Amino acid sequence: MVSSNPENRVSGIKLSSVVPGKATGNQDYELKNIDLAMKLHYIKGVYFFNREAVRGLTIFDLKRPMFQLLDILYTASGRIRRPETAGAGRPFIKCNDGGVRIVEAFCDDQTIAEWLAMDHESRDDCLAYGSELGPDLAFSPLVFVQFTSFKCGGMSLGLSWAHVLGDPFSVSAFVSMWAQIMAGRVQPKSLHEPEPKKSETETQTRASESVAGNLYPIKRVDPVGDHWQFPNNCNMKTHTFQFTKKQLDQMASNLRYRGIREAVAVSHFEVISATIWKLLAKASEDSGPGVVTICRYNGQRENETASNDMVLSTAEVDFDVSKSDVWDLSTLIADKRKDVDEKVLSESSDFIMYGANLTFVDMEEADVYGLKLQGQKPVYVNYSIHGVGEQGVVLVLAGPEEDSGRGRDRGSTVTVVLPENQLEKLMNELNQEWNLA
Repeated sequence: MVSSNPENRVSGIKLSSVVPGKATGNQDYELKNIDLAMKLHYIKGVYFFNREAVRGLTIFDLKRPMFQLLDILYTASGRIRRPETAGAGRPFIKCNDGGVRIVEAFCDDQTIAEWLAMDHESRDDCLAYGSELGPDLAFSPLVFVQFTSFKCGGMSLGLSWAHVLGDPFSVSAFVSMWAQIMAGRVQPKSLHEPEPKKSETETQTRASESVAGNLYPIKRVDPVGDHWQFPNNCNMKTHTFQFTKKQLDQMASNLRYRGIREAVAVSHFEVISATIWKLLAKASEDSGPGVVTICRYNGQRENETASNDMVLSTAEVDFDVSKSDVWDLSTLIADKRKDVDEKVLSESSDFIMYGANLTFVDMEEADVYGLKLQGQKPVYVNYSIHGVGEQGVVLVLAGPEEDSGRGRDRGSTVTVVLPENQLEKLMNELNQEWNLA
């Protein structure tokens, strides 16, 4: 396996900006409480395409759909501002056509296959250039889009996305719409209809009426001012691995009898989450985390909106997770979880959500392999979360196609962000049970 620092292999970086094709009129967009609760988190997504997908395409061909896309989703082109009359007032997005930052880069000495073979915890970070918002919020882009050309003629498309703008499903929708526009199939509907910004008086009134409730899914942190970066003192590491379809089927078969008997169905996400929850508890010195947070797609979305609209829920146990049954944990996540009233996010403080508890993110419903460039689907897609608290996050999405001998199957791609010592113990446990690299 190739092992080297990927940052040294990406060069020739060029920066430019793309703005909406039509002026948006300097509108203001009010950030909701859930948006501001996510402001210290960032999403990165990287899509890899083979040479046939990008053959003959120039950088202008790749940038051109962005003009039309930002006509639709012009909040992505805005900048964070505060009320001029109150320097510490509630932030909002000034839709001033500041632009999305475009990054061109090259990896001339590696193919995509060689890149994906690298064993490095930050392998894909340099394919999704970006930075935290602030301290000059008015000059910080909310979205970076990076096109990286590889030795084999293939290309990666990387996005660095401020979570305050929208959740991981919003990022997936953004990329899909870009591909549809490129293919000439865009629908005349808006990804997002910004709401008019309420007055500062209205906002303060609403915040003062907030519900103090149970803050299980989030954690209050020290105020960060205008530099929206979570100062985690814990050494967090990232690792991505695959569960093959065969392994997932084996997991499911181990639970199938009980599922039939108890008439409860569990998904791959729930089995993976339960397995990792148990193994983390087994690797810890105590009984493991008793409360976990689950983030899922909101099926009530009326259209492909760019918003923080995931369904947040918690699952809680009062027993030793390390000695529990995976089936019991799976059904708890699937059927007995407690949905969280988002009114608890109304307090005007700084929070983190990912890593406040051990957090499981279900992205299996995001059709990340559904988009096409010149008729070709991505060969590999990965997402990650940045700004994670010390309890960690586990993100599960569909894996790349596998040739199983029975057709083209998909397993699951799992990206884990944990404190370094916990990650090492988890991978040792997974290697022993499932032979995962």
